Amino acid sequence: MIPVSEAPTGEDALRRQRPFVLYWLARVSTALAHQMITVGVGWQMYALTGSALDLGLVGLAQFVPSVLLLLVAGHVADRRDRRRVLQACAAAEALAALTLCAGSALGMLTPRAIFALVFLIGAARAFQIPTMQALLPSLVPSPLLARAIAANSTASQAATVAGPALGGLVYIAGAAVVYGACAVLFVAAGALIQRVHPRRAQSARLTGGWASMLDGIRFVRRRPIVLGAISLDLFAVLLGGATALLPIYARDILHTGPWGLGLLRSATAVGALGMALWLAHHPLGARAGRKMLGAVAVFGAATIVFGLSRSFALSLAVLVVLGAADVVSVVVRQTLVQLQTPDHMRGRVSAVNAMFFGTSNQLGEFESGVVAAWIGVVPSVVVGGLGTLAVVLLWIRLFPGLAKFDRLESAAVVAEVPPPAAPRRQ
Repeated sequence: MIPVSEAPTGEDALRRQRPFVLYWLARVSTALAHQMITVGVGWQMYALTGSALDLGLVGLAQFVPSVLLLLVAGHVADRRDRRRVLQACAAAEALAALTLCAGSALGMLTPRAIFALVFLIGAARAFQIPTMQALLPSLVPSPLLARAIAANSTASQAATVAGPALGGLVYIAGAAVVYGACAVLFVAAGALIQRVHPRRAQSARLTGGWASMLDGIRFVRRRPIVLGAISLDLFAVLLGGATALLPIYARDILHTGPWGLGLLRSATAVGALGMALWLAHHPLGARAGRKMLGAVAVFGAATIVFGLSRSFALSLAVLVVLGAADVVSVVVRQTLVQLQTPDHMRGRVSAVNAMFFGTSNQLGEFESGVVAAWIGVVPSVVVGGLGTLAVVLLWIRLFPGLAKFDRLESAAVVAEVPPPAAPRRQ
C-alpha cells in the first residue's frame, strides 16, 4: 500500500488508480441502466393506466424493499466480501430487466408485473447502494478520498444525463429494446466489479451478530452534524421531489413526447454533473454548512418555478439549476459520512445514509403521486417546494452546528475505532 505521504495528489491521480477506474465504470453502467429503466417504466405505466397514483406507486414499490432491507444490507456489506455482494445485485437486476424485456416483447406485461419487477430491482439496490459506498474508501489512498467521492458523484450524474435521454430515444424502438439494453449494462457492471482488487483488504469480518445492525443508527445519532446533513436531504427531496410527475408534465403540461421526458429527466443531471465536476477541482472550502443549506433553499425555489412553468425551455433550465443545487448537499453529506466512519462499520453506516438519501427519491415519488391525485399536479409541486424552504429554516434551528460547520477536512476522524474482537472459543 502506498504510504499516505507518498500518495499521488495531482489532477490525474484518480485515473492512475485502476481499482477505482473499474469501480467508476461499473457505477456508470448501473446508473445508466437504472435511469433508462425509470424512463421506460414511467412512460409504459402511464400509457397502460393513465394514472398519476400508479406512477407514485412505482416509487413506492422501490421504496418498500429499501426500508425493509437496508439495515440487513449494511450488515451483509460488513460481513461478506463486498465485491461478491455487488455481483449478486447486478445479476438480480439483469434478471428483472430481462423479464421486463420479454414481457414487453410478448405484450404480456401488466401493471402488477411491473410493480413486482420494480420491487425486485429496489431490493437489489437496497444491497447495492451501501455496499458501493462502503467499498469506495478501500480503492484509493486516503488523501484522494474526497476527490474520489466527488468523481463518484460525477459518474452517477454523467450516467443520469445520458440515461434518460437515451432511454427516451430508444423507447421509440419499443420498451423491450430499452429493457434489453439495461440487462446488458447490468451484466457489464458485474463483470467490471469482478476485476476490482481493493488496495486495502476489508477489515475483519463482523462478528457481533444480527443485533449489530443497529450500530449504524447509534453511530449516526452520536454525530449531530452528520444526522442533520442526511436528514435535511431526506426531507428536502421528500417534499421537493417531483420526478414521478415528469411523465404528466411532459405529455399534458409541456405537450411533448418520450424524447421530451428523457430530456427533462436528464436536465437535473446536467446541472448536477457540472457542479460535481466543479467541486472535484474546487472544494467548497470555508462555510461548507451554510453553503449546503443555501443550496437546499435554491433547490426548493427551483421546484416552485418548475411547478408553475409552462415553457419547455424554462422547465429544462430550472431543472438544471435544481440539479446543481442538489449535488452540493450530496457531496457534503457523503464526505462527512465517509470521513467519520471506520472501515469495519462503513456498510452499516452507509446503509443508514442510504435510508435517508436512497429511499427519499422513491418515497418522494409516492408522496408526489398521492398529493397530485388529491390536489392536482401543479399545486402538489409548488407546495412541495414551499415545504423544502420551510425545512431549511427549521433545520437551522434544530441543528445549529450544521450552519456553523466550516470546512469538510475538519470532520476527518484520524483514529479509527477497532472492530469488535471475535469471541474466544472455550
